[in-house]
Amino acid sequence: MLSYSQMSREQLQAELNVSEDRYQAFADLKLNLNMTRGKPCSEQLDLSNQMLTVLSENDFKAVDGTDCRNYGGLEGLPEARQLFADMLGVSAAQVLVLGNSSLNLMYDTMARAMLHTLPGGEKPWSKEDKIKFLCPVPGYDRHFAVTQSLGIEMINIPMNAEGPDMDLIEKLVAEDASIKGMWSVPVYSNPDGFTYSAATCSRLASMKTAAPDFRIWWDNAYVVHHLYAEDQDSVPDILSLCAEAGHPDRVFEFSSTSKITYAGAGLGCIATSTANIGWIKKQLTIQTIGPDKINQLRHVKFIEQAGGVEKIMREHAYVLQPKFDLVLARLDSELSATGLCTWKKPKGGYFVSINVPNGTAKEVVRLAKACGVELTPAGATYPYGLDPQDSNIRLAPSFPPLSELRPAMEIFCTCVKLAAIRHLIGA
Repeated sequence: MLSYSQMSREQLQAELNVSEDRYQAFADLKLNLNMTRGKPCSEQLDLSNQMLTVLSENDFKAVDGTDCRNYGGLEGLPEARQLFADMLGVSAAQVLVLGNSSLNLMYDTMARAMLHTLPGGEKPWSKEDKIKFLCPVPGYDRHFAVTQSLGIEMINIPMNAEGPDMDLIEKLVAEDASIKGMWSVPVYSNPDGFTYSAATCSRLASMKTAAPDFRIWWDNAYVVHHLYAEDQDSVPDILSLCAEAGHPDRVFEFSSTSKITYAGAGLGCIATSTANIGWIKKQLTIQTIGPDKINQLRHVKFIEQAGGVEKIMREHAYVLQPKFDLVLARLDSELSATGLCTWKKPKGGYFVSINVPNGTAKEVVRLAKACGVELTPAGATYPYGLDPQDSNIRLAPSFPPLSELRPAMEIFCTCVKLAAIRHLIGA
């Protein structure tokens, strides 16, 4: 088959006719399919149902004797801190285990920086004339919503297979003291599935910054979320790299069990330096009398009885891998020969990122919605919802069953062809 760029106008018109007929046939089915968010499906959530009964009525004490029913335990249970320390490759002393949501912790930490002077800083960020944040793109829409909601200016940083463009980052942070931090998803980035190289991690840890209170929000959401047992990515311990480079306070690292156990009832953590932990705890003692320690206890007990995090994640991969395989196979069979799009086969995480022809992403999403398939809004993977090329679309295969994912992908590919050909011939 010729690629679309090699076809004559007549050949493109014939392809358009086929795609329009196929689109109408799908529209007549009046489907209602959703691929908007990276949510675990019911089959994945069922993997943790034993957590509901793992504690008996007399099982309420932590390893250090703490009565988990009572107030206190601001830092989290020792065994819960160790659980995350093992996942992240850090010391338990560097970990705080708090509520159920790492996104909540990211927002709270950002809000604290706005209100209270960070270690090494001169004043709260809200007292600065202007604050800027670096945003690797395409990236996570909820990250961008946090910074936008607090009035922080966002700067796009292109991503590549090594991670964010380090030459650009090093130049910007060295010159501009108003750049106070950056977002990062270092393992299986949302949505591209890139993992930062060791060299990128080292450069982030050692680079010179004009702002003395520069911080990286290191969202290690997918650190154990591998799709393939034989081919897994990882990154060095960023906290150690920063300490060795003389910048021990540079990183706030976040993670959670949200896609390990229950998405809405998991554990969230912050891993960071001693100085940063002291800064957080100073405000936390006013904000709360302690986290939900019963939830921490049942997580630790359940994960131990289930054979550990690695075994649980293999069971998740058993559910997810066929869905990702279906998405990638459909993209390959329907779109490869057209020369229209690019995408990467992710090794883990929750998304497949596809770049459609410039100027057509919004139209693809519109066409899909009109045909019964809800996708993540075009532009969501960029700050302010503005994709300068109007080309990136994030696919979320995890939640729909295979029986719904198959027609959803057929419709998606048809919409890509339809939007692309119309764009090419000006129809």
